[in-house]
Formats: sequence, C-alpha cells, structure tokens
Amino acid sequence: MFLVVLGGTSLLAVAARRLRPAPELPTLESWAVADRGFGTAITWFLLGGTIYTAYTFAAVPSLVYGTGALGFFALPYTVIVYPVAFVLLPRLWAAARRHGHLTPADFVRGTYGSPPLALAVAATGVLATMPYIALQLVGVRGVLTAGGLYPGGMSGDLALVAVFAVLAVATYRHGLRAPAVISVMKGVAVTGAAVAVWAVVLGRFGGPGPMFTAAGRASAGEGMPQASLMLDPGQFPVYATLAVGSALALLMYPHVLTVAFAAAGPGTLRRTAVGLPAWTGMLGLFALLGVAALAVGIRTPSLGAEDAVPLLVAEVMPAAVTGLVFGAVVVGALVPAAVMSIAVATSFVRNIYVEYLHPTATPKHQTRIAQMVSLVAKAGAVVFVFGLRDQDAINLQLLGGVWILQTFPAVAFGVLARRPHRRALLAGWAAGMAAGTFMVVRGGFSSVVPVGLGGQEMQVYAAVVALVLNLAVVAALTPVFNRLDGPLRAPLRLPPGAETTR
Repeated sequence: MFLVVLGGTSLLAVAARRLRPAPELPTLESWAVADRGFGTAITWFLLGGTIYTAYTFAAVPSLVYGTGALGFFALPYTVIVYPVAFVLLPRLWAAARRHGHLTPADFVRGTYGSPPLALAVAATGVLATMPYIALQLVGVRGVLTAGGLYPGGMSGDLALVAVFAVLAVATYRHGLRAPAVISVMKGVAVTGAAVAVWAVVLGRFGGPGPMFTAAGRASAGEGMPQASLMLDPGQFPVYATLAVGSALALLMYPHVLTVAFAAAGPGTLRRTAVGLPAWTGMLGLFALLGVAALAVGIRTPSLGAEDAVPLLVAEVMPAAVTGLVFGAVVVGALVPAAVMSIAVATSFVRNIYVEYLHPTATPKHQTRIAQMVSLVAKAGAVVFVFGLRDQDAINLQLLGGVWILQTFPAVAFGVLARRPHRRALLAGWAAGMAAGTFMVVRGGFSSVVPVGLGGQEMQVYAAVVALVLNLAVVAALTPVFNRLDGPLRAPLRLPPGAETTR
C-alpha cells in the first residue's frame, strides 16, 4: 500500500503536463503561478496541501503527546488565519495581477518603490523557507524510521532521494502545476488515513471519553510524558501568542503567497478561505492521535515524542492501512517541498537576479534560471538533512518563523490607502530581526521566551515580542520620515521584469 501511494503520486506528477497550455514562449509567470488560472477546487487542495505539511501532521500530535493541551495551539492558529486570508489575499492578488507581481517582494517593490525593503523581504523569505524544505524530509524520515519502513544505511537514504528526485524533475518541467496535481492525491490520502486510524482507535476504546480517561491515567504513570490534558493558566500567554503569531506569520511565507497568486481571481481565494477550515478539522484528528498514543501506552525511546504517532499506527493498524498512513505522510511532504522550492527560485530570480545582476534577462532566461534554482534548493535540502543533525533543521525553522513574521508590516500594510514610510518599515524589520534572533539564540533555540509585564513574568512567543518592537519602530519613525520626505500615498514604479510577465 505504501508503494501504491507513492507510485500513484509519481504518475500524477508526470501527468501534470496535461494542465499545461499549448506550447508557447516559456515565461516565469507560467512556470511559477500557472498563468494565474487555478480554480477553487485546485486552489483549495494546493493551498491546504501547502499549509498543512508532513511535518505539521507529525509534529502537532507529537507535541500533544509530549506536552499535552499546549500542543493544540495549532488548531486556533489555523482558524485565526483564514479570516485574515479572506481579507488580505484577494487584495494582494488584485495588485499582483494588475502589476505582474509574482512574489511578496515584488508587491513591496511596486508598492513602496524601495529596492532595499524589497530585498529585505525577499531575503527573509528565502532564509525562512530553506530550512522548511529540509524539515519536510526530516519529518518523513523520522516517521518512516519509527514505523519500520525506512531501510537502514545507504539504501534508505537512496530511497528517499529517489522519491524526491521524481518531484524535482516534475517541478523542473511543469512548475506549480506538478504540486497542484499531487495535492489532490495528498488530500485523498490524508483523509483516508485519518478516517481509518480513528475508526480503529475509537473502536478500541469505545469512544472519545474512555480514550481521554485512559490518557489521563497513562500520563501520570512512570516512564510516560507528564502531559497535562488541561491547559494551565500559566500557559495562557504562550498559547495565545503562539496561535496569533503563527497565524500572522503563515501568510507571509513566499510559498503560501505563490499559491495565492496562482488563483484565478479574488472570488476564488475567498471561496477557498471559506473551505480551508476543513483542513483544520483533519489536523485536529491528527492532533488527537497524540492523546490516543498516551491512552494506548506508547513509550518512545528516551521519551522522544516525535516517534509516538508512527509507533501508535504501527501497533494498532493492519499492515495495509499502516502503509496508507505512511504513504500519506510522504505525499504530504512532496507538495509543500515543491511549492517552497518554486517560491524560493522565483524570489531569487525576480528580486535578486533580475534586480541586481541581470536587469535585461528575457522571460525565457528568467524561467531557466528559476528552474535551476529550484533544483539547487531541493538538492541543498537533501544535503542538509543527510549532512547535519535533525535538530539543526528544527532550530533554523524556529528562527525562520520569527524572521518571516517581521515582514508582516511591509506586506500587509501595503494594501492600505495610507501606508507607513518605507524607511520606517525597513528600520522596523531590522529591529525585529535582530531582537527575535537574539531572544531565540539566547534561549537555546527556544521560540518561547520569558517577558516581564506588570511585575509578573510570563512565557510568550518570541516572534510576537519581536513584531511588537518592529511595529513600535515603524510607528515612531513614520511621522519623522513623512515630515522629511513626504508621505507615500500611491504605488510607485513596477519592479524590473514585471512588464515582461503581464
């Protein structure tokens, strides 16, 4: 069953060529955003498949298994983000379609007329996304290893590289159309896996009530994680800031906006945003598997929570369903990894290569460079996974979440009629990046830091603290720069190369 899922995914990736229009001069717009032609159904599958990564489906239940109720912060976070997406994404799409923008940095460049600010947004997006690609492979390898489906030694690494190579070739040739087709398989596989696992788990315990009761007893036992299934009041600040900060950061990732720019129109994005909470329901089912692992009494090596769910699946499920679940995890990694590599490549070409190195690059040349960079991004992720520790990828991803949130003011405020000053935004970005990096590194690469407020110390998400500093700098400096330069009221000139993709 595992091989059937992977084989079917590979065939779908090859079939992506059927979504291509008739042969024409290659353009970056066609490769990166599929000529902005995806309807509601494809956009729903692709955006959901991009947001809900393999690592998400593995990490959230593992966090619930290891820490208890705090791990459920991912559910309100993915609920908060969709009203924001409903309002923000259609406006960004309209500006992108009107001016030929393909990346968030394109939008910032065209809105504020500031190459340094656009470069800051592009570089932050690339830095935050690269470890995210590697993390997909880390999640896949960890799940398959715990489930006994990852051969030891070189053979296992070669198998993972082979699966990734199929994706790399399909993405190189067909661009965003390849992950768009695969995302349909991901949605079907993830839904089937969740339903199958829960049918067995609930049948075993006789319902959710007995399962929670058993989990509560097990978490108090020796050798089990001391995971409280009730949220302690002292955890309220960290729970709330993790949810809000993660929601605001999500829409700033280049791969999320790449999918949004590929939609057929603002109405498509609004309908998609209304339907995306269905993916949150699926994530909720996976998160509850952490509770089920506690109830069953799964013990992980050295209390390594990341192995809890694959060990649970391997223990309670028939072999064929286990293969389906693990196949769904692998497919769940392929979609976001492909979109992330496309987003990184497009940002590099549009906002670094064309802007600073080759302003006269033709559309065909831009496309070729983007295709090569997408391959390099995937190869770099593979080298990173095999050459460094898994914890290094996790640490960099934690930093990436802090970094990407610092681009929120520049991107989100760009849709307003009265916008902050470009130099104030750049200063705020620099302050937020420096403060966020310092807090995370000083805390031993923990994204949760202590903050004193009203004479009391509380734990909060470092990215939110850095964003507050960012916004304070923007608010303080905008009146100063407006007085010196005059306020920015209207969009300025387009970024280099935009005219060739309209």
